[in-house]
Amino acid sequence: MTQDIAKIIDQLCAIYDQSVGNLRSAINAYVREGVRPPRDARAEGCFAYPELRIDYNPDVAPPSPARAFARLNQPGVYTASIARPQLFRPYLTAQLEHLIRDYDVEISVGRSASEIPYPYVLDASDDLKLGGIASAELSRWFPATELVHIGDEIADGGWDLSSGPTRPLALFDAPRTDFSLARLRHYTGTPPAHFQRFVLFTNYVRYVDEFVRFAADALRTPGGRFTGLSVPGGEYERGDLHNVEAEIAAGSWRRFQMPAYHMMAEGGSGITLVNIGVGPSNAKTICDHIAVLRPEAWLMIGHCGGLRPSQTIGDYVLAHAYLRDDHVLDDHLPVEIPLPAIAEVQNALFNAAVTVAGEGEDSLKKRLRTGTVVTTDDRNWELRYTLSALRFNQSRAVAIDMESATVAAQGYRFRVPYGTLLCVSDKPLHGELKLPGQANAFYERAISQHLRIGIETINLLRQEGDALHSRKLRSFDEPPFR
Repeated sequence: MTQDIAKIIDQLCAIYDQSVGNLRSAINAYVREGVRPPRDARAEGCFAYPELRIDYNPDVAPPSPARAFARLNQPGVYTASIARPQLFRPYLTAQLEHLIRDYDVEISVGRSASEIPYPYVLDASDDLKLGGIASAELSRWFPATELVHIGDEIADGGWDLSSGPTRPLALFDAPRTDFSLARLRHYTGTPPAHFQRFVLFTNYVRYVDEFVRFAADALRTPGGRFTGLSVPGGEYERGDLHNVEAEIAAGSWRRFQMPAYHMMAEGGSGITLVNIGVGPSNAKTICDHIAVLRPEAWLMIGHCGGLRPSQTIGDYVLAHAYLRDDHVLDDHLPVEIPLPAIAEVQNALFNAAVTVAGEGEDSLKKRLRTGTVVTTDDRNWELRYTLSALRFNQSRAVAIDMESATVAAQGYRFRVPYGTLLCVSDKPLHGELKLPGQANAFYERAISQHLRIGIETINLLRQEGDALHSRKLRSFDEPPFR
């Protein structure tokens, strides 16, 4: 079975590589000699993405596997155009292994109706020079990035069966995937191939400093599972760690809106940390793009304002529910749609906190509250005290931030298990504002432990395997691929 799957993915790679080669050659010919690509060649798919097709026509009722994904609920033809198949080889292999083992399916590979936009070929090439040719001119003769063909209709349940004879095989098609892969490099300063399957989000740069220290220590440890550290502007391996912390701190990360840092391990089983900065817009943006990589889970590890008088600075908040006042996703996911807590993630976060804090559960519960987190798009919500206090009381919220509900809602939309563990950095309702002196003392005491709880949580989630992907995140008419 594995050998057959390898051949299938090899076919996808061959078609993709041929299309990329055709596109680059055609652009070169146009730039140097003014030769336009033949229309009949384009009609035959010379620039096309590969397509993966699954035909399922059972003679008996379909099985019902216990897992939440790789399920074929009804007969039909399932298709997906595939971008960068070599990058997605492990993911494609895992999905196909489940389907082939449990269902009587016929799998085939061909060329899709979607063409590879020329900018993605240019971005990946160092030797393709355009001279003074404008993008508008190239768009006349070569496939371009057309927004009408890029969207989240499948993920948001807006795809229409009457639009064609096939059903979607995956949440994202090739044009949507390539769009996000290009944006990831732009926003984070690191290659999409370096992203790992478990992701931590933070909203403060000091967590990055601690992450780099942790990564350097892990790479210096003989026999460790991590193989390297990727940061904006460079990579570090085990023998390249001299002065690594100072070099990264002084490096090019400031040029990028949401710099990413990757503790790389075999099979992408390491950890990615992204400093998304402040605000729900950034949180939505980065999740939109990381989602196409199909991570196993993402977690928000950041700061919050404590809303209860019994909390103290440095306490933890484990989000069990969210009050969505961020507004950036209201048109995609109505606010009345509940965001369920993912039990496997909640348990892992709490158990990791117990392990890292080194104290018993009863002791930890005195400074770890479980409850509702408010996510707002108004950084100065404190200036509307009367209205805010009423809303917080009605929601029984225990903390407020500007990213967590957005990250959770995006996880819900894109079927990525999510969780939130925040650390109280101030208590505005109770006279404890975030002032410079207080902040420095708090950060020194809390950040190291908080980040290590996030890392330990990922260690626990890695052990969950397929069980991590809860049915709570799957719709009743779901594409088979996770």
